[in-house]
Amino acid sequence: MASLLRPSLRAVTTRALHTQTVAPTNTPNALSLIRSQPSHYVVASVAGRKYLLTSRDLLTVPRLKDVKVGDVLRLSDIHELGSREYTIRGNPAIPPEQVRVEATVVEHTKGKMEFIFKKKRRKGYERTVQHKQTYTRLRIGPIEIVEDASTSS
Repeated sequence: MASLLRPSLRAVTTRALHTQTVAPTNTPNALSLIRSQPSHYVVASVAGRKYLLTSRDLLTVPRLKDVKVGDVLRLSDIHELGSREYTIRGNPAIPPEQVRVEATVVEHTKGKMEFIFKKKRRKGYERTVQHKQTYTRLRIGPIEIVEDASTSS
């Protein structure tokens, strides 16, 4: 019974031979292979931290003071671009001419109430400080992989 459930070595090697992918030799070829895939992801820096993002994600970052609700931000620090089978990593970032990712400011909000309890032993000093951290929520737009200018003209 166990041998029926376990795939044979021949089936595994045949499957492995037929599913091997071709590695691209240069960046434009890699971008076209990623463009042909159905879904994409990026690793981008927003407010000093790296996030793994796909299109239509809702991202919560520390408060961005100089933006208003409805503003569209263009993410310029993209460190990695990929799909299910292919990945391109920047050194340290992918040039913004090759990949365009936009984020729309959805809201400015606050987190949960945080209580900080301060105490000094044997002095009778006890304080409770309360605050709410402010956040900005961003909706990630479509990930556009720009075709090379030399091939489009």
